[in-house]
Amino acid sequence: MTAMELLKEIVRVLDKKKARDIKAIEITEHSIVADYFVICSGTSNTHVKSLADEVEYELKEKGTAPYHVEGKATGWLLLDYNSVLVHVFTEETRDYYNLERLWQDAREIDISDVVTED
Repeated sequence: MTAMELLKEIVRVLDKKKARDIKAIEITEHSIVADYFVICSGTSNTHVKSLADEVEYELKEKGTAPYHVEGKATGWLLLDYNSVLVHVFTEETRDYYNLERLWQDAREIDISDVVTED
Protein backbone atom coordinates (compact mmCIF):
# COMPACT_ATOMS: atom_id res chain seq x y z
CA MET A 1 0.00 0.00 0.00
CA THR A 2 1.44 3.40 -0.95
CA ALA A 3 1.52 6.25 1.54
CA MET A 4 -1.36 7.98 -0.30
CA GLU A 5 -3.44 4.78 -0.36
CA LEU A 6 -2.78 4.36 3.36
CA LEU A 7 -3.80 7.97 4.03
CA LYS A 8 -7.05 7.57 2.10
CA GLU A 9 -7.87 4.30 3.89
CA ILE A 10 -7.28 5.96 7.26
CA VAL A 11 -9.51 8.90 6.28
CA ARG A 12 -12.22 6.49 5.08
CA VAL A 13 -12.24 4.66 8.43
CA LEU A 14 -12.25 7.88 10.45
CA ASP A 15 -15.08 9.30 8.35
CA LYS A 16 -17.12 6.09 8.75
CA LYS A 17 -16.74 6.35 12.55
CA LYS A 18 -17.90 10.00 12.51
CA ALA A 19 -14.58 11.74 13.20
CA ARG A 20 -14.92 15.50 13.07
CA ASP A 21 -13.00 17.96 10.90
CA ILE A 22 -10.66 15.46 9.24
CA LYS A 23 -7.59 17.11 7.69
CA ALA A 24 -4.72 15.56 5.76
CA ILE A 25 -1.49 17.44 5.18
CA GLU A 26 1.64 16.59 3.27
CA ILE A 27 4.76 17.24 5.34
CA THR A 28 7.45 15.73 3.09
CA GLU A 29 9.05 19.11 2.35
CA HIS A 30 9.07 20.10 6.02
CA SER A 31 10.04 16.96 7.94
CA ILE A 32 11.72 13.60 7.62
CA VAL A 33 9.38 12.10 10.24
CA ALA A 34 6.63 11.08 7.79
CA ASP A 35 5.03 11.95 4.47
CA TYR A 36 1.57 12.85 5.79
CA PHE A 37 -0.36 13.82 8.89
CA VAL A 38 -4.02 12.96 9.33
CA ILE A 39 -5.63 15.13 12.01
CA CYS A 40 -9.16 14.72 13.34
CA SER A 41 -11.32 15.24 16.42
CA GLY A 42 -13.59 13.06 18.47
CA THR A 43 -16.43 14.29 20.64
CA SER A 44 -15.10 12.72 23.86
CA ASN A 45 -12.20 10.65 25.17
CA THR A 46 -14.29 7.55 24.49
CA HIS A 47 -14.92 8.62 20.89
CA VAL A 48 -11.21 9.44 20.40
CA LYS A 49 -10.27 5.96 21.62
CA SER A 50 -12.88 4.27 19.42
CA LEU A 51 -11.65 6.20 16.36
CA ALA A 52 -8.05 5.13 16.96
CA ASP A 53 -9.08 1.55 17.77
CA GLU A 54 -11.10 1.27 14.56
CA VAL A 55 -8.25 2.59 12.39
CA GLU A 56 -5.88 0.15 14.05
CA TYR A 57 -8.33 -2.77 13.68
CA GLU A 58 -9.29 -2.16 10.04
CA LEU A 59 -5.72 -1.61 8.91
CA LYS A 60 -4.54 -4.75 10.73
CA GLU A 61 -7.27 -6.64 8.84
CA LYS A 62 -5.58 -5.39 5.65
CA GLY A 63 -2.12 -6.42 6.88
CA THR A 64 -0.87 -3.05 8.13
CA ALA A 65 -0.11 -2.53 11.81
CA PRO A 66 1.06 0.71 13.39
CA TYR A 67 4.73 1.02 14.17
CA HIS A 68 3.88 2.77 17.43
CA VAL A 69 0.82 4.04 19.36
CA GLU A 70 0.96 6.79 21.99
CA GLY A 71 -1.41 8.61 24.30
CA LYS A 72 -3.85 5.92 25.34
CA ALA A 73 -4.94 7.86 28.46
CA THR A 74 -5.01 11.38 27.04
CA GLY A 75 -7.10 13.57 24.75
CA TRP A 76 -4.55 12.97 21.98
CA LEU A 77 -3.86 9.57 20.45
CA LEU A 78 -1.09 9.13 17.91
CA LEU A 79 -0.93 6.19 15.51
CA ASP A 80 2.42 5.97 13.73
CA TYR A 81 2.26 4.18 10.38
CA ASN A 82 5.76 5.40 9.38
CA SER A 83 4.70 7.32 6.27
CA VAL A 84 1.41 8.51 7.83
CA LEU A 85 1.00 9.84 11.37
CA VAL A 86 -2.60 9.87 12.62
CA HIS A 87 -3.46 12.43 15.31
CA VAL A 88 -6.84 11.87 16.99
CA PHE A 89 -7.78 14.62 19.45
CA THR A 90 -10.60 15.71 21.66
CA GLU A 91 -11.78 19.07 20.34
CA GLU A 92 -10.32 20.94 23.33
CA THR A 93 -6.92 19.28 23.01
CA ARG A 94 -6.85 19.89 19.26
CA ASP A 95 -7.60 23.59 19.82
CA TYR A 96 -4.84 23.80 22.43
CA TYR A 97 -2.05 22.18 20.36
CA ASN A 98 -3.31 23.55 17.02
CA LEU A 99 -1.14 21.36 14.77
CA GLU A 100 -2.71 22.93 11.69
CA ARG A 101 -1.18 26.28 12.68
CA LEU A 102 2.19 24.73 13.49
CA TRP A 103 2.26 23.03 10.08
CA GLN A 104 0.56 25.85 8.15
CA ASP A 105 3.32 25.88 5.52
CA ALA A 106 2.52 22.28 4.59
CA ARG A 107 0.13 21.49 1.74
CA GLU A 108 -3.36 20.31 2.65
CA ILE A 109 -4.45 17.20 0.75
CA ASP A 110 -7.88 17.17 -0.87
CA ILE A 111 -9.78 14.28 0.74
CA SER A 112 -13.24 15.24 -0.54
CA ASP A 113 -13.36 12.06 -2.63
CA VAL A 114 -13.11 9.99 0.57
CA VAL A 115 -15.20 11.82 3.16
CA THR A 116 -18.99 11.91 3.07
CA GLU A 117 -21.07 15.03 3.45
CA ASP A 118 -23.08 15.26 6.68
